[in-house]
Amino acid sequence: MHFEKVANARDLGGLTGAGGRRLRSGRLLRSGNPGLASADDIARLRALSLDLVVDFRSPGEKSAEESGFGQVFHWVATPVLEGSMAMGELLPRLRTATAREMDDFMLQVYRDFPLKYQEAFGGFMKHAEAGRSMLYHCTAGKDRTGFATLLLLSALGVAPDVIEANYLESNRWNAAFIQGVLQKMAPLGIAAEVMMPLLEVKPAYLQASLQAIEEGWGSVPAYVGTALSVEAEQLRAHYLEG
Repeated sequence: MHFEKVANARDLGGLTGAGGRRLRSGRLLRSGNPGLASADDIARLRALSLDLVVDFRSPGEKSAEESGFGQVFHWVATPVLEGSMAMGELLPRLRTATAREMDDFMLQVYRDFPLKYQEAFGGFMKHAEAGRSMLYHCTAGKDRTGFATLLLLSALGVAPDVIEANYLESNRWNAAFIQGVLQKMAPLGIAAEVMMPLLEVKPAYLQASLQAIEEGWGSVPAYVGTALSVEAEQLRAHYLEG
């Protein structure tokens, strides 16, 4: 799925879920920030008849130029990592940090997702339990959106290796976005190797979330059912073919 000004946009349709049933197309889409979508992008999204767009960004990550998108779609703010991913917060840290320190920062972010942000991710999963057709996103569509996709695809019975592959695709889809950010950061004195842990996804990051879930609940399905109180069978009835 290609958009002019929406990075890392993908339809989950076609992936194989429980019982060999495929996910329906046009019902669940993930992306980076769609707020600056072009007119053609908006027309393509409107054609999908989305019930809502879920935004995991904090207020500090948004801009006034995005107001037009909000007038077209039911755009629901569901902030995760409020404040900690804003550039005003990150820049001082990035100027003095090492690549290892930023890698450790991201590992902690992923450990925190299932522990500190159950309300936000639970709300997202409740929208899915109700059968909403939705686009969900953060800024780059890789971390918060990646964790949300882990929950969603696990509940739909998608195989773990397929979930990880879908997660890692962000590095390819975001290649131009990553280069653009690195070019902007260089004049600010921020080295590329220090910035990269914030821009790419790694198996170790997703594994940090999985480990936190397994330690607390045993498995992702148990987390979805117990911590988030979401019925996987309802999701499957809404989103799986057949």
